[in-house]
Amino acid sequence: MAKKTIRDVDLKGKKVFMRVDFNVPMDENQNITNDKRIVATLPTINYLLDQGAAVILACHVGRPTEAREPKFSTKPIQKKLAELLGKEVKWAEDCIGEPAEKAAAELKPGEVLLLENLRYHKEEKKNNPEFAKKLASLADIAVDDAFGVSHRAHASNVGITQYLETVAGFLMEKEINYIGKALEDPKRPFVAIIGGAKVSDKIGVISNMIDKVDTIIIGGGMAHTFDKAKGYGVGTSLLEEDKVELAKELLDKAAKKGVKVVLPIDIVVADKFAADAQFKTVPVDQCPPDWMGLDSGEKTSEEYVKALDGAGTIIWNGPMGVFEFDNFAKGTLAVAKAVADATEKGAISIVGGGDSIAALKKTGLSDKISHISTGGGATLEYLEGKVLPGIAAIADK
Repeated sequence: MAKKTIRDVDLKGKKVFMRVDFNVPMDENQNITNDKRIVATLPTINYLLDQGAAVILACHVGRPTEAREPKFSTKPIQKKLAELLGKEVKWAEDCIGEPAEKAAAELKPGEVLLLENLRYHKEEKKNNPEFAKKLASLADIAVDDAFGVSHRAHASNVGITQYLETVAGFLMEKEINYIGKALEDPKRPFVAIIGGAKVSDKIGVISNMIDKVDTIIIGGGMAHTFDKAKGYGVGTSLLEEDKVELAKELLDKAAKKGVKVVLPIDIVVADKFAADAQFKTVPVDQCPPDWMGLDSGEKTSEEYVKALDGAGTIIWNGPMGVFEFDNFAKGTLAVAKAVADATEKGAISIVGGGDSIAALKKTGLSDKISHISTGGGATLEYLEGKVLPGIAAIADK
């Protein structure tokens, strides 16, 4: 079902309540250390301003437990956003009540207002209708550009849609277009690369992907659980003993569906979990009893590259090894390069998950990828095939 976007509505002279994901990392002095999430929303904000709207921005920061912990204030974001937009950004010391109402009432077309942290009110996470109504009362229309919270049914992204027509911003539209289309109607062959430490985090994703893809590459720490399922010893490698049976079932499911599963054939093992550990490459079924696998080996990387060659759609979530340590980053870097190469040849590539994005950054290949997803949990749940309440609540075309 296609969703309405900001292109489908008249914005001139309107007050727009825009939900954004500005949950950005800050140091102890409240300096923003990574402004990527803010930068990602600038096209939507600028479009609204160009159309003659007054823009009211709402977001959450962190997980405040006390009513108002100062370290979770949106105040530091005001300064950063003004810098990035090159214009003044007003700020209200609350998101509802008198301060917000007064600031919103005085806001003129072409101006921007940032509200204080939504989660200073516990009603936000409870999707309280009264609270949603108060947020809605500030504006004429709502825009949801916060894909990162779309797996949560909160007042600012779901409750508010009962009171205001809600349309997607450009960032939200991009996520729906890329991930939604990949899952519903992918250009084939469709290859999923699933890595990371634990099978338990990605069971739903792997299971859903087996129903959709032609090939699935499994790497990272979770591969040891699959190795164990195949009867191999895994030494002191990370292992989820209670998921071995499940790994067997997933391999059986893939075999029945005719989905090719690419697992490591050789691994880089180390005598301890450390950047300066001694390491060597061994066949996957020959991990020494007191060593641990920390990366995929060269032969495995060749298999990964082969599996990605000629792909039509690629989804990558999770690294192939402990890429934070240079000695154990080779498998992940090989995959990043192969995904970038396939994209240059016409594949649609989608990368999601903080670790994969960080690994990409390390390779300097981020701009060679079709789409880098801004959601953490939201991306995973979308890949699992779940309906995300924040997306479902946006008005249909």
